Amino acid sequence: MKALVLSEHGDLDKLGLVKDKPVPQPGDGEVLVRVGASSFNYHDIFTVRGMPGIRVPLPVVIGLDIAGTVVEDAGEWKAGDRVMVNPLRAGIGLMGEMVDGGMEEYVVVSADQLFRIPDNVSFHQAAALPVAYGTAHRMLITHNTVRPGDRVLILGASGGVGTASIIIAKMLGAEVIACGGSDEKCARLKELGADYTINYNTTDFVKYVYAQYGKPQRRTFDGGVDVLINYTGGDTWAKSLKAVKRGGTILVCGATAGYDPKEDLRYIWTFELNVKGSNSFYRDNLEDLLNLVSEKRIDPVIDRVLPLEEAIDGLALIRDRKVIGKIIVDPTL
Repeated sequence: MKALVLSEHGDLDKLGLVKDKPVPQPGDGEVLVRVGASSFNYHDIFTVRGMPGIRVPLPVVIGLDIAGTVVEDAGEWKAGDRVMVNPLRAGIGLMGEMVDGGMEEYVVVSADQLFRIPDNVSFHQAAALPVAYGTAHRMLITHNTVRPGDRVLILGASGGVGTASIIIAKMLGAEVIACGGSDEKCARLKELGADYTINYNTTDFVKYVYAQYGKPQRRTFDGGVDVLINYTGGDTWAKSLKAVKRGGTILVCGATAGYDPKEDLRYIWTFELNVKGSNSFYRDNLEDLLNLVSEKRIDPVIDRVLPLEEAIDGLALIRDRKVIGKIIVDPTL
């Protein structure tokens, strides 16, 4: 079978398409799935580059998000069942990092990782959900952080978690301000439902907030945004503290631009800010997301669908931040 294999850490040239990888064989409690779709996340970039303190068992097939068809009967699962895979394998770690992931034609998973896909949800939609939409769902819904009428500012809104946050925040009745790196991205984010957009390469988002909503006041709850979603970190962190109203919330679920940013504690105590961390996702998040898609309350944003032969090009687009939403890889193409 074909598989996208990481042989050693480095840049994307360390990935290669192998055309004669043996089809894996399931053991006790495992299920063989023919992959109908897999999707990339920025986490795949970190896996390729290597992460301090995380020893990846190389070679490994990357790809955390997986949807497909059960190949043969295994316990409650029957051949032909359409399934989505929870990327976290208990006792082992993430698919596509600690064990072979979805960028291949067949994959072995634990039976308890599987979710049944509703008939009206496609493999492409299902494969877009777990990491990006699961993270956003937990951050906004499980933690009950966004309410109707809230002003929600989303940094890095064009990626998987960003577009998921736009869609879920709008579903919850919020007013959304989405930040993108170009006028073209901002136009697309507006099409996805953002009420306002900011090109962060030409406009300072803090100054924009002050002009649009007023400067946050120390002793009243006027000015600023209610919720700011920051999973970039780096040099955006200290600025984020200045854009949130008194009593407002900053949501953190990652640090793609740097995990050790400059801090300014004065804003946290003076404006009584709430900094809320949100880590990953759980089964209830993924189950609810499948239902939301089936009920047509949300539709995952897919930038493009590629065959395995073009998967590296798709991951390069994520690395270079040239996507809106998810890159789907379909091994059946």
